[in-house]
Amino acid sequence: MRETGPAIDRVTGSAFRVPTDAPEADGTFSWDRTTMVIAEVSAGGKSGLGYSYADAAAAHLINDLFAGQVLREDAFAIPRMWDKLVARVRNIGWRGICANAISAVDVALWDLKARLLGRPLVQVLGAARSAVPIYGSGGFTSYPLERLAEQLARWVEDDGCEWVKMKVGSEPARDPERVRIARDAIGAAGLFVDANGALARKPALAFAQRFADLGVSWFEEPVSSDDLVGLRLLRDRAPACMEIAAGEYGYEPFYFRRMLEAGAVDVLQADATRCGGITGFLRAAAIADAHAIPLSAHTAPSAHLHVCCAAPRLRHIEWFHDHVRIEHMLFDGAPTPELGQIRPDLSRPGLGLELKTREAARFAA
Repeated sequence: MRETGPAIDRVTGSAFRVPTDAPEADGTFSWDRTTMVIAEVSAGGKSGLGYSYADAAAAHLINDLFAGQVLREDAFAIPRMWDKLVARVRNIGWRGICANAISAVDVALWDLKARLLGRPLVQVLGAARSAVPIYGSGGFTSYPLERLAEQLARWVEDDGCEWVKMKVGSEPARDPERVRIARDAIGAAGLFVDANGALARKPALAFAQRFADLGVSWFEEPVSSDDLVGLRLLRDRAPACMEIAAGEYGYEPFYFRRMLEAGAVDVLQADATRCGGITGFLRAAAIADAHAIPLSAHTAPSAHLHVCCAAPRLRHIEWFHDHVRIEHMLFDGAPTPELGQIRPDLSRPGLGLELKTREAARFAA
């Protein structure tokens, strides 16, 4: 492997706003469209692609703030560029929209490096496994009961998912019945629920017991992920069959360290489209490994597949309905499940993705 790479000669950001196929809602938010921000970085006649799910403003940050930090840099010097991007936003704030933009650029840089080497990204990172389990995720609180049951059952029956996840918390009084219907629809498959931080501590603890009685084995963000004391309370007092999970809103390594030092979760979640891309995800994975805590990738399965094949203690990737649909619409090479797993296509370099430019143009923001 060469010690240095060609100089980066192009960095661009663009945004695409895609309507949902039905109204979607969770315990704290509702939406009818999703914005994907794409970064493209070129060097040596090759182009790398990365993306995040964020406001279109992230594309402007890539073009106006971050391109100058990356242009003319050695395409293989990814950690140095990552540090430069983070330093550039010291005075305007690393977290949130800036982290989303940095993540898209970092994923593009890793994709570019692997393409320059003519290798799938997993081989550049070093494989720990050849495939990654997925869990079907959707079950939005806005769905009629019939669609809730049909969607969860389809992931089990058609895609072979061992687990599925549904949203709770919009109308908590309705949730036990919704969970019962979901349980009937999926048979013996594992059932996860996600409150997106909608509940207070004591109600969340009461629901944990009711959900456990219905066979729920995973309670995600029962309280706000910023409430580490509340998460620790749930972890200590929830039924032993139920894991407490959080971490999807972590933007930097310190967040994950604080969460694990607090003993707040049984499973740590990280999102490469938020936490600094492939570089940030690997740092989160190292922190989880040091605390002997399993790691789960939050949504964006096409971005996570290769790094999840390399990360230690990796449990699974969230096969999130909205993102799966968008990635198959906009990317050639997006993964397809087989027996509840997705695996990298080793015949394709990098992430194995190619933007469908004509299709994407319909959704340009």
